[in-house]
Amino acid sequence: MIGRQSRFGSPFPMVVRSNSRIARTLPGIGRNRGVALFISLVLLLILTIIGVSAVQTTTLETRMARNEHDALLAFQAAESALRDAEAFLENVVSTAIFTPAGTDGLWDIPDMGEIERWRIADVWTDATSVAAPTEPGVVVAERPRFFIEHVASVLREQNAYQLNDPYGGSAGADRVEIFRITARGVGGTANAQVVLQTTFGRILD
Repeated sequence: MIGRQSRFGSPFPMVVRSNSRIARTLPGIGRNRGVALFISLVLLLILTIIGVSAVQTTTLETRMARNEHDALLAFQAAESALRDAEAFLENVVSTAIFTPAGTDGLWDIPDMGEIERWRIADVWTDATSVAAPTEPGVVVAERPRFFIEHVASVLREQNAYQLNDPYGGSAGADRVEIFRITARGVGGTANAQVVLQTTFGRILD
């Protein structure tokens, strides 16, 4: 400490210089910094949860859209196979080609209590069903297939709605042959499959 005097001999106030720092601790600073860090971590956690949830939701919606698209492709393929089967039946002249063995996908009248033929394990892979000749018009994993069952012969007088011959054919025909068509379509992947059925009746010439 250095003291100086004025020229009048009276001492000046002392000027003190020091290179040492005086640490002053303000009350609450450390505690405030801890609260800010905690809030930041909580906000970061919330944003992370929201981001992960958004990604999962987007992924799920994408899968749903893909599955719906595949199911639509399978449905269109099965519809195409139905049209091919109906076109085939337009040229059928006899029911003798329909057999109990289902040769070439043409089945005879099923027995009472017999398992549904579309549930047979190999019906869609062997000669008991037919690959539709027409391209379905969409990109699918497998060509659609169909088989036809001759299920009944209905006499015209047994059904008043058939007296006017709505199915066409010769005027002298006395009965209508009823067929059941079952078609299966596959979508963009083998996991998407649609099975459709329709009943087709006509008078054989």
